[in-house]
Amino acid sequence: VQLQASGGGLVQAGGSLRLSCAASGRAAGSYALAWFRQAPGKERLIVAAISWTGSSTWYRESVKGRFTISRDYAKNTVYLQMDNLKPDDTAVYYCTADEAYGDSWWLYFRAEGYWGKGTQVTVSS
Repeated sequence: VQLQASGGGLVQAGGSLRLSCAASGRAAGSYALAWFRQAPGKERLIVAAISWTGSSTWYRESVKGRFTISRDYAKNTVYLQMDNLKPDDTAVYYCTADEAYGDSWWLYFRAEGYWGKGTQVTVSS
């Protein structure tokens, strides 16, 4: 599975951005998908995830109510709508696909999964 992320940019605090990640390859639609982010000098953390069926989502507490993850099976694309952005949201955002199933499935995204190149999101105050 190949992943191509886009949509990053520079935005003022309170603004919005929508990230997209197009997946290609065999059975891309059967993977759970997630967005991670990594700020300078910090570890990469999961931000939001959507199950392979699309029926379940998970969000980091700090983005709940502001970010929305969704997926379009026809386009094999996952989106991250980010509203009311804050300077603390500044990071490189990565999309990933993995065989994350079962209970607490959002915990099963691995470094060995499929990863796209990151897209920079910068939020100015």
